[in-house]
Amino acid sequence: MKYLFVLCFLFQVISMSANAQSYKYHTVKKGETVFSISQSYSIDEEDIYKYNPEAKNGIGIDEKLVIPISENNTEVSSNTETSVTSVSFKEHQVRKKETLYSLSKEYGVSIDNIKRYNKQLYSKELQIGETIQIPVGNIPAENVVVKNTPQPESTNQSEKAPAEKPLNSKVSSSSQNFKTREHIVLPQETKYGIARKYGMTLKELDEMNPKVEILQPGMMIRVGTAVLDEEPVIITDDRFRFYEVKPQETLYRLSKKFEVSQDSLIRLNPALTEGLKFGMVLKVPKKDGNSENEENNQYTGMEAGSQSKVDLKSFIDNRDPKEIALMLPFHLDKVDADSIPTYRNAILNERVIRISLDFHSGVLMAVEKAKSMGISTKLKVYDTRRSTGEVSNILRTNNFDNVDAVIGPLIQDVTETVAGALENRNIPVINPLSNRSMKGYGNLFQSRPSEEFLRSKMVDYIARNASGKNVIVIADSKSFAIKNELMSAVPSARTVNPSDNFVSEAKLAEVMSSGENWVILESENMNLISSVAAALNRLTRNNKITLLTTNKNNGYESDVISNNHLGKLKLHYPSVDKEFDTQQDDEFVKLYAKKFKVQPNQYAMRGYDLTMDVLLRLASAEDLYESFEKYPGYTEYYESKFHYLMKPEGGYTNDAIYILNLNEDLTITEANDL
Repeated sequence: MKYLFVLCFLFQVISMSANAQSYKYHTVKKGETVFSISQSYSIDEEDIYKYNPEAKNGIGIDEKLVIPISENNTEVSSNTETSVTSVSFKEHQVRKKETLYSLSKEYGVSIDNIKRYNKQLYSKELQIGETIQIPVGNIPAENVVVKNTPQPESTNQSEKAPAEKPLNSKVSSSSQNFKTREHIVLPQETKYGIARKYGMTLKELDEMNPKVEILQPGMMIRVGTAVLDEEPVIITDDRFRFYEVKPQETLYRLSKKFEVSQDSLIRLNPALTEGLKFGMVLKVPKKDGNSENEENNQYTGMEAGSQSKVDLKSFIDNRDPKEIALMLPFHLDKVDADSIPTYRNAILNERVIRISLDFHSGVLMAVEKAKSMGISTKLKVYDTRRSTGEVSNILRTNNFDNVDAVIGPLIQDVTETVAGALENRNIPVINPLSNRSMKGYGNLFQSRPSEEFLRSKMVDYIARNASGKNVIVIADSKSFAIKNELMSAVPSARTVNPSDNFVSEAKLAEVMSSGENWVILESENMNLISSVAAALNRLTRNNKITLLTTNKNNGYESDVISNNHLGKLKLHYPSVDKEFDTQQDDEFVKLYAKKFKVQPNQYAMRGYDLTMDVLLRLASAEDLYESFEKYPGYTEYYESKFHYLMKPEGGYTNDAIYILNLNEDLTITEANDL
């Protein structure tokens, strides 16, 4: 999964003919028409309209049009190829934790020249065991090869389009040395990734685009590049493609299908401002290299994997000892050697310490279980004391060279400090509990999805299963954003607006139907939740009602709310963890109770599940990153499941969650699609 995001701006093949199909952007010049442009490229006008439906309403000067071109156009060099007879090569087999940076230092050659003679490194990172060619000797200056694509000719020299300038002419002297071109931002691209792609610094990229603060897919920015073509040539690949809209598809479903926001789809396809129409051809990010599979919604790779469970115990083949660094805030500095009760009091009064101790107990249980499977673990435990200064000291005074993964710390800023310090060594740092947004370090894994992600998954569940249901949305004034998202997902839904955090039974009765009623309640106010639950409970005598929410918050835990009402209404909600019954006859529960004299709580279960997942992944692959490539499915243990995806801003997040159903007997089960 670490290598999913390529470094070139590419589109997927649509034509199934023997000759591959490529595309380029054409900038409309003064006096040009769709017909004249089609003649210039020896294509039909309909070919232009197919990929630019908005062009049917007319085209304007400087507008960008996607032009399908033949891949068998010859490539020409911008100058005569320099002799490379003075270049020799040394083969190097990539070892664990090596990076392009470390190799460039070891051999005294630039990263760009390593990539130059190992073209695969432009689209993926180094892989352990891979053999690459290291250039040595006198390396000639690189000649830039550009596509020899047909260009519209102008008989009038004055009508030739002037060279386009950066968005802002106030750039540094360093960035002025770059030839510039346009780059259209892809979903999940970051400034760091784009800068690295074009051999720039972040500062140079920002100076070229001073008005661009946050990247959005479809945004056009200026970049520095050696490519001499003034317009970007878009070569075929599996990151981007054209998609023809099917009957009855909605913008919401397409945004979920391609994992890109509706706003981003509109930016990529301006014609969508006029509405989505059957047969429209959209520019969309592609999930895999098999267009036939995608047409049938049978995705491979990570998308398909997110729906299929994998048992890593069946794939254990790496028996090397695993070195795990566990970082938790135990606050051992509070221990008084002459007064152990002092620390006991600190534990009782400090929730974070209690959580750390419970989590640690689960980690120990996982290490023991892994040992019984033949997985040996070197566990090193560090007390972070909830201090960035303390973890900096830990990292400075301890050797982390052979660490396979860091579990912890619990606190956001402390986690970011550790991830930032270990990023250049590709050592994974897995935060176990925080659902807050963190900095985009490439080695940072958030094992707990955010509340926003939970809401999004629940909305998707509702959209998939709302057909044939009378959907009613009740949302207070603070929940207008999720209300709008729900109405977009289910346009036929009806709304009931609360008054002073209250909804009457009579008002709800007016919108009930004789069929199945789905009531979606969005609020954190316990009075509103209580009034709706009570009223719906009475209405179940004559109506079939299911209560749903995208956020089962603390308001539902209030004593004012009757669990019996929620159970009778079959409350559906999203959750990171499912509730494991510790009263059942289970080996883990027995061993835990015997070892620690108490039943395991949610933090002990989390410690076990997370550590077991990390150890099994390390035992079934060379490292954690390879395990995601090798086994794309989700893993599941007692209360948690794990399936990591790269975040747009960098790093990884776990997208495996549960949609749970509270039953009438107050047991909790998973809710399946209907």
